[in-house]
Amino acid sequence: MDNRIALIGAGAMGGAIGARLAETGNRLTVFDLDTERVQALVDKGAFAATTAAEAAAASDTVILSLNSPSIVRRAVFGEAGVAAGAKPGTLIIDMSSIDPDATKQLAADAAEKGLRWVDSPLSGGAPKALIGQLTLMAGGSEKDVADAHAVLKDVATNYTHMGPVGAGQTTKLINQVLCGLGFLAVAEATQLALDAGVDAAKIPLALKGGRADSAILQEYMPRYVAKDYRRTGRIDNMVKDLNGAQDLARRTHTTMPLTAVCAEVHRMLTAAGLGGEDQAALMEFFRGPNRENLE
Repeated sequence: MDNRIALIGAGAMGGAIGARLAETGNRLTVFDLDTERVQALVDKGAFAATTAAEAAAASDTVILSLNSPSIVRRAVFGEAGVAAGAKPGTLIIDMSSIDPDATKQLAADAAEKGLRWVDSPLSGGAPKALIGQLTLMAGGSEKDVADAHAVLKDVATNYTHMGPVGAGQTTKLINQVLCGLGFLAVAEATQLALDAGVDAAKIPLALKGGRADSAILQEYMPRYVAKDYRRTGRIDNMVKDLNGAQDLARRTHTTMPLTAVCAEVHRMLTAAGLGGEDQAALMEFFRGPNRENLE
């Protein structure tokens, strides 16, 4: 086995990362409050831990895949958290998408306990994790990022050191701005095609290789047309990230009017009860009550 890795958080994203790590020969120890998620990875060859401290004690590297700074802090510094079991020098790789300033404070607190920290959020979602083709953007010291890269070699094909701790999270917010706007633009264009009587399913092929082409266009316009809402991400997670981008924009005095509109659409869908749905459900924003072509 290659690496002794602890995984804290085995949700949709963490579970996919864990599955890939287990299947590629790493010794993976998993902790999650949801025992069914843990069992799913045990079935793939991982080991179960009853606490984050136990998982960290059995490992040289700890990967976090969690949903907010407060959850990350509890998982690391709370009772029976990572810091309670980790050996000095243990590398913590936070693959969560959280606020850059919160990340800097978490890293500073970890350093006081002799632990190393790399923020390494991702792009590509669970489907890319399962086949080892994630895009990762990392913040931390040169050595720590290089060590993190060695651990994550089985899950990513694009790994970029963006700068000191927090730089990975900042880059992820920029990624989310581009993705959020892309999802919304493709959904809006899909509705226009449907209303105008154009075969929207052919548009990705027609535009392939042109300036309007993108991975989002190729993947999501067919899904929008088919009303394929299978979950590979969540609208409410995009709200979290767009909120984070707007907070950063306020601190840097950056004008972001398009992001404001995009975030508001996502908030409206979340308020309507669609926060747990995939980005494909953005089409619901454009569906009026009388749109028979989408019924």
